[in-house]
Amino acid sequence: MSNISSFVKRIRDIMRNDAGINGDAQRIEQIAWMLFLKVYDAKEADWDIDEDNYQSIIPDQCRWCNWAVDDRSGKAMTGDTLLDFVNNTLFPVLKGQDIRDSNGNLLIGGVKIDASTPIKKAIVQTTFQDANNYMKDGVLLRQVINVIDELNLGDYEESHAFGEIYESILKELQSAGSAGEFYTPRAVTDFMAQMIDPQIGEKMADFACGTGGFIISWLKQLEKKVSTVEDQSAYGNSIYGIEKKQFPYMLCITNMLLHGLDVPKVFHDNSLTKDVLDYTDDDKVDVILMNPPYGGSEKAEIKHHFPDDLSSSETADLFMSVIMFRLKKNGRCAVILPDGFLFGTDNAKVNIKTKLMKEFNLHTIIRMPGSVFSPYTSITTNILFFDNTKPTETVWFYRLDMPDGYKHFSKTKPMKLEHFDPVVEWWNDRKPIKVDDFDKAKEYTIEEIKDRNYNIDLCGFPHEEEEILPPADLIRQYQEKRKSLNADIDRILAQITDILGIDLTEDEA
Repeated sequence: MSNISSFVKRIRDIMRNDAGINGDAQRIEQIAWMLFLKVYDAKEADWDIDEDNYQSIIPDQCRWCNWAVDDRSGKAMTGDTLLDFVNNTLFPVLKGQDIRDSNGNLLIGGVKIDASTPIKKAIVQTTFQDANNYMKDGVLLRQVINVIDELNLGDYEESHAFGEIYESILKELQSAGSAGEFYTPRAVTDFMAQMIDPQIGEKMADFACGTGGFIISWLKQLEKKVSTVEDQSAYGNSIYGIEKKQFPYMLCITNMLLHGLDVPKVFHDNSLTKDVLDYTDDDKVDVILMNPPYGGSEKAEIKHHFPDDLSSSETADLFMSVIMFRLKKNGRCAVILPDGFLFGTDNAKVNIKTKLMKEFNLHTIIRMPGSVFSPYTSITTNILFFDNTKPTETVWFYRLDMPDGYKHFSKTKPMKLEHFDPVVEWWNDRKPIKVDDFDKAKEYTIEEIKDRNYNIDLCGFPHEEEEILPPADLIRQYQEKRKSLNADIDRILAQITDILGIDLTEDEA
């Protein structure tokens, strides 16, 4: 491919002329399924060389090399013929449906999987389970396929370069409507993996892995420690991911294949549909890196998988319980949570935080600026670091301020790994820090936290500049502020009434 940096632009320009593509979200999803098949085809070429009698799970007629490649002889499918093949043969077959003639005779068998199907083959059907072809113009579809087929993924240099291009495609998710929920800025995932410090032989998990950003950051850190064949084997077996939604799952699998994981242990499933009390030691992992979905709520039946005292309708709360039940003894965790978790004083949040600090060592909370996830959301988030070694005795808080020259992060000025340098410098030599009489870094005892009824909204951002936000984000921000203020008022009132011996419940009645 002569100019790999123009890859995304060329495809975007072609798709703009297709009536079936409506916006970035559909455009990226359209690119995703074709990229998966191209990448998988390159992997199969390697497996065919490395393995005796390798047999593809994809029927010959549906393998990329047999229908997508244009040898310029004029025989490649295009127009209505190509569109009919993709919609009525390729997609049904990859989803597991048989293709039969008018008499019921089998023409092409659908991709079938069961418990014995190797992961690297089973991912074909699970990846296409809910995938869609949005393009309506077969000529334009042929043009897009040709651009993708120019990628020479058998060439190490180009394959590595495309891994970087793929990251840029994932970044597009931040501005592709609701798809933004699947993408955590790479600077954040890299920082968290760096501070967790992966070790050979450990298993890491992300139970809502989206496009696989945390897994890739983990692998990048772990790769530095690979020195033997045994290490390489452990490296390849060190990850475990679950993703509920089809589209990010497809992106994640492609991401894993591009980064050299021939057997990506990432599963299309919902981590919240299993009773947490049923987890055994075999279900536990050494390290958890996550950015759980937040701001949403789950169906009533989901809450039944959790003990009553930990039951919540908020997704982030439920994932925190999953994390605690699936982290090994001496295991480590770094998880991103919104401000609402820190200051929340409803029963479920207080019980979750109580369990967290009673059974785990919550040693560090990094308060991040509000625009880290811009433009997807302006909700302020935090990174909680804890381990399963002992109960919490003290918690360090550190506020990461905006870097010099930045008013806020944006698509054109995103957060960079270097912006975490002040945290890294402080991490190994922790000292309290005050800026303009406000705490920027401070250590709190568990007794102080209990006295606050587990409201851990500490070392926050004192100076807030006025920012023009979309209405939905503005409403959400005010709701978060109101919850925080209400929590503080309730805590102070409780302290006052306790001191005065006044029972306000009778007055309220």
